[in-house]
Amino acid sequence: MKQQYKNHQKYYYPHHFIFYPVILVLIIVSVRKAVNDQGQSLLWMMVAAVLVLIGWLSFMMRQHYSLTNQNRMIRLEMRLRYYQLTQKRLEDIEPLLSFGQLAALRFAPDEELAALIQLTLAKNLSADEIKRSVKNWLPDTMRV
Repeated sequence: MKQQYKNHQKYYYPHHFIFYPVILVLIIVSVRKAVNDQGQSLLWMMVAAVLVLIGWLSFMMRQHYSLTNQNRMIRLEMRLRYYQLTQKRLEDIEPLLSFGQLAALRFAPDEELAALIQLTLAKNLSADEIKRSVKNWLPDTMRV
């Protein structure tokens, strides 16, 4: 499938559609048991609390590690592309761009990138506006 604005988000199916639904079902079962089983309600509430903690921690750690690493790679990729295209360092104008803007700019092909960066600086385009401005979408199929 050709990547474009409408389909550029990516899901990791085992994590999003198996692990999280299973955790959610187990939390619901634990809470129901805690409400209905008066003799063991404290135990079931503790089980539910542990499951909530496991689900939350798995989400936060997965997001934090992978996205932090990918954000660094995106910055490096954009610095390299900008230098190759303009023979100028992106670091000189990078403080004027948010990371969201920089990440959105990576979808622009080389022919559009320099002009789109200048337009972004001139009009302070949002990340969504940048993505919508890209005419020939450059796919990023490796983003987590």
